[in-house]
Amino acid sequence: MTHKGQERRKHPRIGGRFIVSYRILEGDGDTKTKRDITQTKNISLGGMLLTTNMQFKPGTNLALEIRLPFDPNPIMLIARVIESRQIIENLVYDTRLMFLAVDEQHRPIIEKTIQYYTKKEG
Repeated sequence: MTHKGQERRKHPRIGGRFIVSYRILEGDGDTKTKRDITQTKNISLGGMLLTTNMQFKPGTNLALEIRLPFDPNPIMLIARVIESRQIIENLVYDTRLMFLAVDEQHRPIIEKTIQYYTKKEG
């Protein structure tokens, strides 16, 4: 199903495969979940879509570490699950996240990455 209405996103989103590790934030659901590593499908200043190995309830908060090309160190983020949709039964889920906290030191790195890939895609 293709969205035909007006774009509601506040930030441009780019397709990109960046390494992300994630875990459920302490005190937010099942804390037995260990850290997992995956990659993004797309990213913006406001959030990202990534592939996960489990389905998350909307509203679940995740602690993320993402590696972007313009910083040798991982960027730490906190995000809230908007939707987690099964792609392959009990194996692969597309999980949409909205960033809750992006520190001002890392915001320009995310912006630079998005600008670079926007030019590259265009």
